[in-house]
Amino acid sequence: MRRICLTLPTDRSCPATIAALGEEAAYAVEYFDIDVRLLILDSCPPPVYAEHTEAVRRLPAHPRITVHHLDEARQRDFLAAAVARSGRAKPDLLLDLLLPDGLSYGACTDRAFLIAAALGCESVHRRDSDSRYQRLDGRTVFPVHHELRTLGHRAADAASRVTATDLPAACLDRRVAMAGASFIGELSVDLAEIEAADPAVYHDVVGLWAPAHWSAERRRELVAESFRGAGTEPFTHDRSLLTLVDPMRVDMCNIAFHGVHERVPLPPARDTIGSDYFLIHLVHDARLPGVLHNRHIVNYHTGERRTGPGFRAYQRRFVKFLLSMRYFHHVYDRMAAAGDTLLDGSGRVRGEAVAALARESTALDRGENTARLDALDTAYRKLGGRYAEVADLLAADRDRLLDEARDDMADFALLTEAWEPLVAAARVTPVAAPPGRSG
Repeated sequence: MRRICLTLPTDRSCPATIAALGEEAAYAVEYFDIDVRLLILDSCPPPVYAEHTEAVRRLPAHPRITVHHLDEARQRDFLAAAVARSGRAKPDLLLDLLLPDGLSYGACTDRAFLIAAALGCESVHRRDSDSRYQRLDGRTVFPVHHELRTLGHRAADAASRVTATDLPAACLDRRVAMAGASFIGELSVDLAEIEAADPAVYHDVVGLWAPAHWSAERRRELVAESFRGAGTEPFTHDRSLLTLVDPMRVDMCNIAFHGVHERVPLPPARDTIGSDYFLIHLVHDARLPGVLHNRHIVNYHTGERRTGPGFRAYQRRFVKFLLSMRYFHHVYDRMAAAGDTLLDGSGRVRGEAVAALARESTALDRGENTARLDALDTAYRKLGGRYAEVADLLAADRDRLLDEARDDMADFALLTEAWEPLVAAARVTPVAAPPGRSG
């Protein structure tokens, strides 16, 4: 029987999200002949972990749903065993990249990819703790509906299960590698306060994630659609498109992967917004089929990122995102030019080709990023108040930020070079079962 991993990485209290995820798992086994491993990767302190354990205990039991609720200690035990079994050099560094002392959007999902392999799952379906599902006529709108109808199937066969198709004919024999949608609600990056305070500054700041050579018009277009997802229009009926999915149309809170996640990991950059979006670009640039649907998730922001230390930390993560684009744009351009040559004879992504591009990018001149920091300093000081305080912190940390942006890409190259042996090792590494209701 086909087995999938429905996963929720979290570092905040979210018992309601866990309950909703359980409902999505129940929907999946009711309508599809599958086995679900519901994987909660919990980085919360003990009191919140206990709260989540109780939420897991309350989930209805089902013979084809197994819950794995793993704290960081259990995650570390698994990862250490898998890294050792892989035989790769620098095992301590690899373990640190996969489970860093700090926040990493890419690393938490990489852990899900490896544990899913250990659990025998052929696809990974990711959700986020700061989002919720839409409802229509009293029923919850679960994204897994479209994901399971198409993911992993030959595109030619999946074509009858979607509303429309615009996939190039040359790609129809390839398997659907990704199914996803976006979100409605608040901006995916918490910048609404800047936009409300000064739209011109908002334009200048958000425009910094564009390539430096872009025209003013292209930059304006990017700013207009950045971080807005699918807008605010609620779900009314299903639509799905088999296509080469535009990375701007999907979000990592509402995504599922087949195959590609076992060939290339996500960048493990610490404290960097957007570091988990790489595979979306890779699927597009390698011309792997994807399904874009409209079961969008509702995004909202939790309070910790808007006051005090949480605000300053969030702004630093956003700045690191802007600096990371110096390197990612280079890799994206090279991947787009490579196209089908990113795939081997079996239609699978060649991880070594991606690693080479990531490593190549580390030699780029950092003058473009110096200019980004200068522009941010001007913008934040114009906003004043706590943004001016952030500008002071960025100025004091300037060289370190520039170095980290480059070093993060070197780490990504290293992890990508090790990834396939790590996945192979994970497949034969046991996942410790916590006591009680969890699997």
